[in-house]
Amino acid sequence: MCGFVGFVSTDRSYDRRSVLRNMADSIIHRGPDSDGYFDDEVVALGFRRLALVGIEGGDQPMQTEDGNYVICFNGEIYNHAQLREQLRGLGYTFRTKCDTEVLLKGYQEWGSSVLDRLRGMFAFVVYDRKQHTLFFARDPFGIKPLYFYKVRDGILFASEAKAFLHHPEFEKRLNENLLPLYMCFEYIPTEQTLFVGVEKLQAGHCATWAHGKLEVRRYCEFRYNIDDSLSMDDWASRIAACMAESSEAHAAADVEVGCFLSAGVDSSLVAAHAKDLMDVRTFSIGYAEEEFSELGAARELAERIGVRNIAGTISAADFFNSAGAVQYHMDEPLPNPSAVPLYHLARLAAREVKGVMSGEGADELFGGYPYYQECLSYEPYMRVPRALRMLAGNVAAKMPQFHGRRFLMRGRYSLPQRYIRSNYVFNFSDCGQYLRDMPDCPTPDSITAPVFAQVAHEDEVTQMQFADLAFWLQYDILQKADRMSMASSLELRVPFLDKHVLDLALQIPSRYRVTHEQTKPALRKAAEATLPKKTADMPKIGFITPLAVWLRRPEFADRVRDAFNSRVAAELFNTKALNGLLDAHLEGKGSNMKKIWSIYSFLAWHDEFFQKR
Repeated sequence: MCGFVGFVSTDRSYDRRSVLRNMADSIIHRGPDSDGYFDDEVVALGFRRLALVGIEGGDQPMQTEDGNYVICFNGEIYNHAQLREQLRGLGYTFRTKCDTEVLLKGYQEWGSSVLDRLRGMFAFVVYDRKQHTLFFARDPFGIKPLYFYKVRDGILFASEAKAFLHHPEFEKRLNENLLPLYMCFEYIPTEQTLFVGVEKLQAGHCATWAHGKLEVRRYCEFRYNIDDSLSMDDWASRIAACMAESSEAHAAADVEVGCFLSAGVDSSLVAAHAKDLMDVRTFSIGYAEEEFSELGAARELAERIGVRNIAGTISAADFFNSAGAVQYHMDEPLPNPSAVPLYHLARLAAREVKGVMSGEGADELFGGYPYYQECLSYEPYMRVPRALRMLAGNVAAKMPQFHGRRFLMRGRYSLPQRYIRSNYVFNFSDCGQYLRDMPDCPTPDSITAPVFAQVAHEDEVTQMQFADLAFWLQYDILQKADRMSMASSLELRVPFLDKHVLDLALQIPSRYRVTHEQTKPALRKAAEATLPKKTADMPKIGFITPLAVWLRRPEFADRVRDAFNSRVAAELFNTKALNGLLDAHLEGKGSNMKKIWSIYSFLAWHDEFFQKR
């Protein structure tokens, strides 16, 4: 687990070595163990290493024996031992035991088709010195990050966009045109970012830089292949075996690997499997406000399954005081409140271990979000002619006391329009009243509709999960998981987001993923063999925070008020409307926590990148 930076440039007006080092040092948190550099006066590569596997001899940038191929790689390849044996059979020899050398020689042998053979999480670049090309790739889920920025005669690239701040050819500008998308989704759901010109390589994509051009293509697409022949018990058995094997693969390291542990089934299942492999330490975080804390349930579970648990708590002051650091490490503003406790949880774990396993991805693959259940109610209603649904919805909109008002109003729309993540914080139609100038910007459903179209033949539950894999998982869940763990130099591994687990999940019928009564029924059934039934059946509650309550305390409301009335806020937003959001929240006239925290987080991010740096 590491980070890398680099650039292609023929500009000789600056000290390349110094610039490269400064870029690498800006992401030292991703790899404090060692650094390395390569520069042939055209391509420059810098690397920061956090060593967990193949500690001896795994330094990067790494070159083939003939010096032609050079690699920088961030991630872990869990099947590197098997690939090593295949390559040995083809005549390759190895100097190290690390997965980087396997990936390098795998690319040397198979080129870009090596991607089809990899089981792991990764972002990497390979420089072919003879062909004068760079090849980039990112894992199918988007667990590991990679950013680009094109300059006059070349390109900058890095694991984190903040590295570009240290390159003289980078021009830092805010992409104001994308603010409505940020306000709606709480992230930018495309390859673009809020830095003008900075783009991210998307999940499951690779890219080639040659002859001054970057060509990007998708190499991996998820396709459901439903198998209706098996029973619930059959699927539960298969899931249990697959997760046990995946946990074993993800636990492999030359240093101790711990586990994050909440009271939910996902992280609990990972911890229980890890306990069968090693003497594992688990880590949990909570709040002083017990009604918002899962610490008691996490400690109880740890005791029942026989693992050590190290727990910490954070206060309201801790939460607000770390907002700037959280947004700085996030690279792109992300106002999901759960990022803050995750930041503190990672700091807690990093005092004890260099790596942890966690439960991200289970909800998207196995049907864990309660709003998937809404699809079951809407599916038959969608067979009613749209004209009648529009009429019923319009009538219901005028009847505020009608019990089924929300159902009928939402029933006017197609699934891409109803998709909860599209207008997750602000409604697109409302953005204009909060922004000083409303730019010409794509609507959320115009962005999500092509993704839904890919699975239009599937049922609504499956369509919703597919969209979450494309948007929510990549741009929110994995963004904060990577950045908050790496901020503390902690490797975070995700056994649910595994090639074998994915292949299995894409075969499970939706009736075993979501029912009217329960989310993740097949996964919960699988967990019953390993976990207490109380834990296996624990409803989805998420990483909740007391933020809505804290925002009503004067000392924290005043912080938000100051930000809302700042010069930057006045340049970009309607500050009267922002203050109105806060006033209504303080007076109990509306629960505006998500909206308030979204704008406050953006302003904290802007302060970190445009004022402080």
